[in-house]
Amino acid sequence: MLTKWGTAVVAVAASSALMAPPSDTNVPEAPGAGPSLTNAPQLPKPPPLGARGQLGLLQPPSGASANVAVKVERDGSLSITEQVTVPGGQHLVRRIPLKVPAGEEQDRVYAIRDVSVEGTGKTETNGEQLVATFDGGAATLKYKVDGAVADVNGAQQVRWQVASGWDGELSRVSASFSAPTRETPTVDCFAGSLGSDRQCSLAETDHSGVVRIEQDKLAPGERVDLAVQLPAGTVPANARFEQIASVGGAFALTTLAGIGFGALALFLILGALAVWLLRRRDRGALAAGTGPVDVLMREGDRVSFASPDGVLPGQVGTVVDETVDVVDVSGTVVDLAVRNYLWIAEVRGAGTVDWQIARRNAPDEHLAAFEREIYTALLPEGTDSVLLSELRGRGAVDLRVAGEAMYADVVRKGWFSRRPDKGKSKLTWAGIGLIALGLVATVVLTFTAGHALLGVAVALAGVATLLGAAWVPPRTTRGRRLVGQVRGLLEYLHTVKVADIPLGDREMVFSRSLPYAIVLGDTEHWLRTFEGLDPSADGSAGLYWFGGLEGDRDLRRFAAHLPSFLSALDGLLAESGHLRSLRPEPVPA
Repeated sequence: MLTKWGTAVVAVAASSALMAPPSDTNVPEAPGAGPSLTNAPQLPKPPPLGARGQLGLLQPPSGASANVAVKVERDGSLSITEQVTVPGGQHLVRRIPLKVPAGEEQDRVYAIRDVSVEGTGKTETNGEQLVATFDGGAATLKYKVDGAVADVNGAQQVRWQVASGWDGELSRVSASFSAPTRETPTVDCFAGSLGSDRQCSLAETDHSGVVRIEQDKLAPGERVDLAVQLPAGTVPANARFEQIASVGGAFALTTLAGIGFGALALFLILGALAVWLLRRRDRGALAAGTGPVDVLMREGDRVSFASPDGVLPGQVGTVVDETVDVVDVSGTVVDLAVRNYLWIAEVRGAGTVDWQIARRNAPDEHLAAFEREIYTALLPEGTDSVLLSELRGRGAVDLRVAGEAMYADVVRKGWFSRRPDKGKSKLTWAGIGLIALGLVATVVLTFTAGHALLGVAVALAGVATLLGAAWVPPRTTRGRRLVGQVRGLLEYLHTVKVADIPLGDREMVFSRSLPYAIVLGDTEHWLRTFEGLDPSADGSAGLYWFGGLEGDRDLRRFAAHLPSFLSALDGLLAESGHLRSLRPEPVPA
């Protein structure tokens, strides 16, 4: 039989062996719920008996104390019994956290169940913590914990804060830990504020394999954190970890975020293909055409001119090249004269040639908005006649409103989905909406569920939509069909046979078609085709809308004078600086 002295020597030797730093092979690195165990300072060897005394023989507590028994059950749960003693007249509250930081980017989550209390105490669970309240006297708190056992590098680690969340000082915390294993467990015990690596006052394993802990004077808010290493497979592991909703974690490339970016890539590919096809179809609209277009309407033995889709001369140029040009305005002025709203005449002076534009009929509801603006720009209210030289002397003709009206009119007619020079289409607004939605989603996901890259993907889809909207041709299906019909109109201008038109209708067909020939750059060919036309064949003295050439029995002099008028008018209008002044090249039929 061992003597008392022999028993003490054995206990010290066993304690020294248990508290020695473990080797790299038998202590794996565990998920942190405090300091990293492998990097933390190892517990010191217990002091000689003369310095500290044997475990359990420290000075008795002078204030509140807690004695905690932790037992690992075979199903992996912890059965915990806390015996709490509070001096009379005092009131203590313990808040046991169910979520404990386990590193910079994750929390360790516990679940507490089967809670009961005996004596002067009561409990309340709010989903985030178990709140236990103790009044003066003794109380026993019992509960079970799930989530304390984790598989780590070929072993198991049991982690639990046997004391934490106290709102007052504890003069003594005692704890015991037992597990269903024959092997001697390895223990680390930390005391103090969360994350500190200060060792507990005393921690050792007795001859029966039970871990025993004691800590003197635990300040309010401090904890005693117990980490015990068991052999692998001792009990089922049930530890659960949650990612912290941090900015860095929220932008991690998760599976869901990867799916989002995969969808974005598919969206970009399909969108680029759609834009390419639309632009290709739009470029080929004029080149392909829609075949011959019958612009000469026959009713009995009479023939009249009707433009495809009711397009006006000024609109033709804008539909074809997507730009309001000076020639579109010039063609409109001639068209207003042909339709008997204006009258054009050559005025000769001493060695000079000028051109007069006079009012015949006031603008009415039959004119388009842009036509009224052009009419008013040349002949303001109260002006019945003006010379081009007078207009030049007054300064540039303001065509800004007329240009705006021409762009708006081609959209209103359904030939363009938006203004071809600028403006936002439905696709543009969709892109702006996606960008806004993506930014909002990114912010919300960053601070809630994570996967913030999904919001980034949506915002990038919006940016791509916004950029793609600028590349999508604004011309609609109806506009492309009209462009193809313009090809047929050009073919008519090049192939019409004057002899096929009744003599009495030739001047009207010539005059109504002329503004379209001007806008499409085919003026010279059209004048040459009808140069032999007798304008008096219908009983009038000459062209009813063009003065100064009365008595001519053909259009040869007119064919020489009209280009001079168009050149002078183009020059005057170009001085406004509001419209492009390039005259289109003839488009081959």
